[in-house]
Amino acid sequence: MEILQKIKDLGEKLNYYNLKYYQDSISEISDFEFDKLLKELEDLEREFPQFKFEDSPSHRVGGVITKNFETVVHKFPMLSLSNTYNEQELLDWDERIRKGLSGEAYEYICEIKFDGISLSMIYENGILKRAVTRGDGTQGDDISANVKTIKSLPLSIKSNDLGSFEIRGEGFLPNSEFERINLEREDIGEAVLANPRNAASGTFKMQDSTVVASRNLDCYIYQFLSDTDSFENHEQSLIELKKLGFNVSQTWAKAANIQEVIAYINSWSEKRHSLPCATDGIVIKINNYKQREDLGFTSKSPRWAIAYKYKAESKSTVLKKVTYQVGRTGAVTPVAELEPVELSMTTVKRATLHNADEIARLGISIGDYVFV
Repeated sequence: MEILQKIKDLGEKLNYYNLKYYQDSISEISDFEFDKLLKELEDLEREFPQFKFEDSPSHRVGGVITKNFETVVHKFPMLSLSNTYNEQELLDWDERIRKGLSGEAYEYICEIKFDGISLSMIYENGILKRAVTRGDGTQGDDISANVKTIKSLPLSIKSNDLGSFEIRGEGFLPNSEFERINLEREDIGEAVLANPRNAASGTFKMQDSTVVASRNLDCYIYQFLSDTDSFENHEQSLIELKKLGFNVSQTWAKAANIQEVIAYINSWSEKRHSLPCATDGIVIKINNYKQREDLGFTSKSPRWAIAYKYKAESKSTVLKKVTYQVGRTGAVTPVAELEPVELSMTTVKRATLHNADEIARLGISIGDYVFV
């Protein structure tokens, strides 16, 4: 039992330091000391595998090979949101909300729409049991081993009140990691990754969770689901999830009316580019859960929520030359070498070319200005 207690103590320490670092931005010990404790835990778990628990911090370093991802049916369907692109469409939607609630007072929660991969995480008795992709909204793939590598995601929580529940979030590859990975790929002559979103999608579905862990994926939590009425409104759930150690982006805000929603949208139009990952809009939701039930759903989306999409960012730059990359498999990829341009927090200076017919049709030549 002395070994078991030692393993439990190490796990609790590592989870505590991890929580302080990723939720409070506080480093109570050095990286060297943290890695030393983790190595000690891994050695003990290797010697006594019967004591490696589901919430062990050692899961974060990966090590699982998944040949085939099990298909899982979602208990609560993961529906998509209706999109809107201008203020008038928002005002029209707000009018439908007002009529749907028969003039009853209501308020909104506004959240940044992070451009990543929708994930569903199921917790039972405080332990992360399963993580599933959105898939087609009805069923997705079990990618638990890969999701457990996310350092900001608690593998267990201390709460006796919530029972079994599901949380949803947006998995993403931070911009800084995207740039680091592309530099490494350039150094070994491999084609660069196209964009952070596609890179995140591909990473979450990799078979080797050790490689996944090396890419330092992250996830923002934005929804709580349960069979019980744990909260009266969305605001309460976000506050409680943050207290429990979940990575809830503190960019959300409550809005008393649609005009405050529009002010929120305008306030984040530019400063969203300072966030650590790509964004493409704002999600607006009715705050009160009872009012959400009253408004209900269409066949494809909830009536009580909508996404406002910002215009896609595009900038012009000069096509300097075209080079060719040969990957380790021998595949040759043409690459456009561009005059560096800042776009969505990323310095774009290269782009892979896969549209030869369109390039020929437009007559694009070296020295021309192109939009990226």
